[in-house]
Amino acid sequence: MNNPPPIYDLAIAGGGLAGLSLAIQLSKRGYQVLLFEKEIYPFHKVCGEYISMESLHFLTELGLPLNEWDLPLIREVIISAANGKSIRETLEPGGFGVSRYKLDAALAVLARKAGAVILENTRVNSIEYQKEFFNISSSSGLFRARTVCGSFGKRSNLDVKWKRSFVNSSRKKNYVGIKYHVRAGFPGHEISLHNFSGGYCGISKIEDDRYCLCYLTLAKNLKKSGQSISEMEERILKKNPRLRELFSQVYVLYDQPLTISQISFAKKTQVENHILFIGDAAGMITPLCGNGMSMALRGSKIAASCLEKFFGKGCSREEMEAAYQHEWNRAFARRLRTGRILQHFFGNPFLSSLLISLLKPFPFLIRAIIRRTHGDPF
Repeated sequence: MNNPPPIYDLAIAGGGLAGLSLAIQLSKRGYQVLLFEKEIYPFHKVCGEYISMESLHFLTELGLPLNEWDLPLIREVIISAANGKSIRETLEPGGFGVSRYKLDAALAVLARKAGAVILENTRVNSIEYQKEFFNISSSSGLFRARTVCGSFGKRSNLDVKWKRSFVNSSRKKNYVGIKYHVRAGFPGHEISLHNFSGGYCGISKIEDDRYCLCYLTLAKNLKKSGQSISEMEERILKKNPRLRELFSQVYVLYDQPLTISQISFAKKTQVENHILFIGDAAGMITPLCGNGMSMALRGSKIAASCLEKFFGKGCSREEMEAAYQHEWNRAFARRLRTGRILQHFFGNPFLSSLLISLLKPFPFLIRAIIRRTHGDPF
């Protein structure tokens, strides 16, 4: 007779920033953590790869030697409308650039060192809650856990299976994300954000004298360009003179760009079927705000605190879930609302030009908007 699978305190579906950070925190506190990741570290992800300074102390506490990595510090932001009209402003509190290829792999090492079990190249097929435990079916076998967190990014097979509400709403305004790593001669302390019809493109420096060039576009732009990324860049992105100049000055390091489709900024729930969602699975801020990575990290800290109270029998499962939703919304609801408002202006040639013209004489308004999309150190 086969022995029943061991019961973990926590199983995490998805090994991005939120999942790995949560695994490190709870493993350090002595809990048994199992994490599933469908890829093999290190690997690239579609991401703007800018982290605001609010996360610096937290990442250092996790054990990352950020000072030794000699990462570029980013202190200024340049924003252009689709016609090339632009504004420049100090970025407070500022941030730093680092690739997900480097960051996620380093966090995975720390998680294993802390005692977490990480199953790479493993896809989670189903998660079912039954009698205070979760049964998890994966490509690496069957597992059990007392609690589960979903950290599987913007959209997964599980989202579709569970019929989460945002899945259908995302079809109404389907976005595609595209990323390159490039060589460029731009100042390392700047992050640039350039509008074009149906999207916007950002570039900022990361480690090893590389730059992350990443843009978001409506899927219809790609369709109009015969599903050709290069054709879309030529016909649509480069109508912005700033982007035409940018693309002429960079040397692309990828054979092919990384892409991700069906991106949704619709509201998401933070708990369903007793599963806590963290990172982009809980709610995604528009990339133009440059704060998604910090939100994922802070969300993991909120989840760790709530889960530890549950493990210590300080609260029931229902109380823990309610506390997590409350704290998550208190931390991020305002940021998400601001991001959705800005999203209406960005990617629209007329509105983005109007916004730039209105903000240019009033730099304090620009700084106020930046503050509303960022948080305090945690």
